[in-house]
Amino acid sequence: MRVMRFALFGNIYQKSKATAVRLFIDCLKKHHAEVIVEKEYLDFLLKNNLIEREAVTATFDGNDFEADFAVSMGGDGTLLRTASMVRDKQVPILGVNMGRLGFLADVTAEEINACVDDLHKGDYKTESRVLIKVETDGEPISGYNCALNDVAILKRDTASMIAIRTTVGGNYLTTYQADGLIVSTPTGSTAYSLSNGGPIIVPQTGVLSLTAVAPHSLNVRPIVIPDSAEIELTVSSRSHTFLVAIDGHSCSLPEGTTLRLSRAPYQVKVVKRKDAHYFSTLRDKMMWGADGRK
Repeated sequence: MRVMRFALFGNIYQKSKATAVRLFIDCLKKHHAEVIVEKEYLDFLLKNNLIEREAVTATFDGNDFEADFAVSMGGDGTLLRTASMVRDKQVPILGVNMGRLGFLADVTAEEINACVDDLHKGDYKTESRVLIKVETDGEPISGYNCALNDVAILKRDTASMIAIRTTVGGNYLTTYQADGLIVSTPTGSTAYSLSNGGPIIVPQTGVLSLTAVAPHSLNVRPIVIPDSAEIELTVSSRSHTFLVAIDGHSCSLPEGTTLRLSRAPYQVKVVKRKDAHYFSTLRDKMMWGADGRK
């Protein structure tokens, strides 16, 4: 059998949640797999005596790697960061949940042994997830410009509300007077968008949602649009600047900047165990339909 290679990414800030990495690497070694680890994460693991250096085949920086699987050891935030490193490589991402909710990273520590066995047997499925690409008509976005979860346009600090002129597919929609606007993929619909009253969207449905943050009008409601439509946003602000956050990573842009949001030309593949289903995840993680009176 061909030797499989796994690229490990992880959270370097929470030592107590990193202990499962030793178990995961031990399971990979039983299958004679190659384990390569992001250099910053390996330094963290070695410093805290969580693994031995001999357990690792090689290290890499950023997205300079080749592997059969990318493994995110952490919570959903770690998986989003892993996706930003995988980009268009089409390497499937496996999320091992060492956080709290774990909507994307849904393999628990107790399932690691069985999951690694399934990967080597080919007994798994992958789901393709759409990303939002962000472009500007002026100052470029710093860093990675695609979002797996959402793109948020937000006011700066204690500034007053901002005005966001919005067109969809070349047609004027409205000018949001609000603290911000969230453009979410189906993957991100259960994250920041949901906390602002946005809809839950089943993955792979081919739509995006627009949800205002603290709108200054009671008749503004979330709207769902085809993900084939290009969105243009032009922002006005009394502070003359605003924030754009791509999967939580924000930068400041001057007012008057026009942002163009569109479906990225590639998708991210997320590994799921064959018995995993979105609706069961929805019930388990969000207590969907639970009756608190029982």
